[in-house]
Amino acid sequence: MTKAVLSALIRPLVEPRLPDWVEPLWFASKDEALELAPQARIGWFDLNEKEPMIEIAKAATNLEWLNSIYAGLDFLPLDLLQERGVVVTNGVGINAITIAEYVVMLMLAHAKGYREVVRAQERKDWLLDSPGKRELAGERVLLLGLGAIGQLVKTRLEAFDMTVVPVRRSGKDGALKPDEWRGQLGEFDWIVLAVPSTPETKHMIGAVELAAMRPNAVLVNIARGDVADQDALVGALQEHTIEAALLDVTEPEPLPEDHPLWDLDNAQITMHLSGRAQTKMFQRSADRFIENLGRWHKGEPVEPRMDLEAGY
Repeated sequence: MTKAVLSALIRPLVEPRLPDWVEPLWFASKDEALELAPQARIGWFDLNEKEPMIEIAKAATNLEWLNSIYAGLDFLPLDLLQERGVVVTNGVGINAITIAEYVVMLMLAHAKGYREVVRAQERKDWLLDSPGKRELAGERVLLLGLGAIGQLVKTRLEAFDMTVVPVRRSGKDGALKPDEWRGQLGEFDWIVLAVPSTPETKHMIGAVELAAMRPNAVLVNIARGDVADQDALVGALQEHTIEAALLDVTEPEPLPEDHPLWDLDNAQITMHLSGRAQTKMFQRSADRFIENLGRWHKGEPVEPRMDLEAGY
């Protein structure tokens, strides 16, 4: 029997479907998980806070495969897991549909001034003109990140007759290479960030990049807060050197109440809700886990497997 230490949150979706070679050990708290962790050959240690997950991962000394619903696991002790030979599968793609839809919502809401329409309704004020007159059709989008989310963003924006130019290492199919996009920032109306958080992507949008953008440029970040230099972004928004920033992610999270981003009319903050705006996350994760159990038992690769060295 292979012992699997699993969160009780997913028990109803997983337990009836577990194969007979798996012995599940369920936990409902950090303390229970820490106690069970050394027995785990397979672990699904998800909790709402990062620090307990780090402790549990370190305590799981016999772990062979770690699964998670989270796409970003760079906070875990990846060096230690790599040293132990642990295979890690993450939640890449689980929330891709809803995040892609969120990008479209943010862009349309900004283009049509919908925030002002909602405020007018609250005031019972019958507007005589639209507060937003921008059309998505015909505008150009620079898409940084063409993973599961980025691919869905691309197809959805192209359905609005937008020209979407991704960044890819190969440069194929009209994409820009990683060393080309900075020199062409001034050619785009929208810049969408959908990259993982790594040392390579940290602050990839900084003061220099913001200064290279055109005045009507809108930055959309559904990646991680540290992908953009937030201080530089605040400065650009305050000086109106770019039109706006639509931020589902910030640094830190939650954003402190006294942070200047809250008060900027040309910044929209959606509190990292894009991946939560749906009801199928746990079902998709459970389905993927059960499918991967079958692969694991046959000695086949489980998916999607993290590159522990790269961090994503």
